[in-house]
Amino acid sequence: MRGRRATGLVGAALALMLALAACGGDDDGGDSGGQVNQGASFAEGTTMAKLKEAGTVKVGTKFDQPLFGLKNLEGKPEGFDVEIAKLIAGEMGIAPDKVEFVEAVSANREPFIQQGKVDFVVATYTINDKRKQVVDFAGPYYEAGQDIMVAKGNPEGIGGPDDLAGKKVCSVTGSTPAENIRTNYPKAELTEFDVYSKCAEALKNGQVQAVTTDNVILLGLISQDEEAFELVGKPFTKEPYGIGVKKGDTEFRNFINDTLEKIEQDGRWKAAWDATAGKVATETPTPPAVDRY
Repeated sequence: MRGRRATGLVGAALALMLALAACGGDDDGGDSGGQVNQGASFAEGTTMAKLKEAGTVKVGTKFDQPLFGLKNLEGKPEGFDVEIAKLIAGEMGIAPDKVEFVEAVSANREPFIQQGKVDFVVATYTINDKRKQVVDFAGPYYEAGQDIMVAKGNPEGIGGPDDLAGKKVCSVTGSTPAENIRTNYPKAELTEFDVYSKCAEALKNGQVQAVTTDNVILLGLISQDEEAFELVGKPFTKEPYGIGVKKGDTEFRNFINDTLEKIEQDGRWKAAWDATAGKVATETPTPPAVDRY
């Protein structure tokens, strides 16, 4: 009896090991990018088929935005956008370590897509009509809102965008928030840099009185220096983040939209959020419905 019980335990252990080994074929090799769809198959000539055959993909993302796209001390980008990109690549059968991330600042996202320097862009990239004229968007996969970051204690008493009149406010060249301030709040003295980290430094040094961009980007900057900055906390726009692809590549856009819906349903979207921006954000957002325009 004891011998049969021992044999049964060994058999159960062996079955468990085999099951884990079988799952390993879909694993990402220890990265947090999600499963790799080894059985992915696509129509010949599509972007997905070409990338799967190449076994690698180039993705444009930010390198200076904590929580969404930040190059860490090991030189690897990390954040919510990075994880979303890995999940999309995984659905094409491409492993996370075969995703090549290229720094894409706000001003060069469209040129990088048009020139083929990247295969797609996931970079806190707000969908708007102007950009739709030159690139296509999948998504949105997240909706942010423009807000304002000020010095700790808010010495200037800034409570919203109307209070920026006569004050020096910093944003990034080519960004939707910068254009919004320029167009709708012209009395603000707008200073522009190529990356938000320079805006944060300017605020810390007293060169500007406020920094404005999407709330989640500002939360990331604040998380790096909570003694220096705080968030006004009154979003005044809606910023749907999309994934930029080459204009006219409808099949690729539809594939990414399908992937976004899939990862929302199976829990991978939330897992990516919890592992990145969710460590700072107080609430888990509901992913917006993708636009099938």
